[in-house]
Amino acid sequence: MGSTPTAIQAIWQKQLPQLRDRLHLLARAAQELSNTRTIDPELRAEALDVAHKLAGSLGMFGYTEATEHARLIEEMLDHAGLPQPERLQQHVDDLQLSLADQL
Repeated sequence: MGSTPTAIQAIWQKQLPQLRDRLHLLARAAQELSNTRTIDPELRAEALDVAHKLAGSLGMFGYTEATEHARLIEEMLDHAGLPQPERLQQHVDDLQLSLADQL
């Protein structure tokens, strides 16, 4: 029987391409908001869904700091108004930075 950390590491490795795609989508949404001061509703909905999934899944792998950033991004995108572009960008950057050594 294999060890749990080894199994979790294997799952993490398998999920890396999807994680990179999700981080890229969040970066694209933040960039659009920074550049245009608006965000396409479909992109916003997709980014909200991604942030929600990351907030839920990253904690299972022990990435509590990344989970917190994803949760803040989710809250910002779920709010009725537009997020402040600089704050959204900062949280996306912080999320990526908190995972950089794992990517």
